[in-house]
Amino acid sequence: MATSASATNIANRSINRTIFRWIHIVFSIPMLGYIYSPFEKLPSYAFKTRYVFVPIMIVSGLWMWKGHVVRRLFLKRSTALLRRAA
Repeated sequence: MATSASATNIANRSINRTIFRWIHIVFSIPMLGYIYSPFEKLPSYAFKTRYVFVPIMIVSGLWMWKGHVVRRLFLKRSTALLRRAA
């Protein structure tokens, strides 16, 4: 049985959304450790939290929120470039 292109697209978007959701959840766990750890242990968490975990959480959260706009922008640009080339 053949699947339609729209069904495949919906499945791919669902898988993509699930992956980004889990990335967001997994990278939030060390931040909870940073927030609730004793004050003496904060320097060992600080660098990784500021420069690894927070940026990844921000990017994954923004992608889940407004990723459809970014994809649409790239789609419009690629179709415009194809029209110019033809």
